[in-house]
Amino acid sequence: MIAHAGLIARRIAGRWRGALIEGPSGAGKSDLALRALDLGFRLVADDRVILWTCEGRLFGRAPPPLAQLLEVRGVDVAREPALALCEVALVVEPGTPERLPEPDTADRLGFRLPRLVLSYEDASAPAKLGRALTALYAANQRRM
Repeated sequence: MIAHAGLIARRIAGRWRGALIEGPSGAGKSDLALRALDLGFRLVADDRVILWTCEGRLFGRAPPPLAQLLEVRGVDVAREPALALCEVALVVEPGTPERLPEPDTADRLGFRLPRLVLSYEDASAPAKLGRALTALYAANQRRM
């Protein structure tokens, strides 16, 4: 399946954990990814993500013509070092987040993944995204 989305990843406890950034054209997906790169995230895919399942997990990568490219709206399409693929750990959707939201999920290819609603234009959005991935990892560790 090809999703109109971006995919960025952060290394937590030795593994890359991906955040699938969704939204319509112009929602700020690439801008959020660009700002997150400055906080230690890595690009996997911008604009289009090929999603597939393997051994009970959901993965994503860039289509070959878009690999290692990131749109910097108003400037250019930039070449950016990127991961070849990563597991998707979180779905991010644009919107106005609740102050203290209840945990939510989104279904992608039959997988229930944690869902985070973010205002993409907020200066704190990349930091919130990083904290959400770290919190998900910590919660999974407590369950084990």
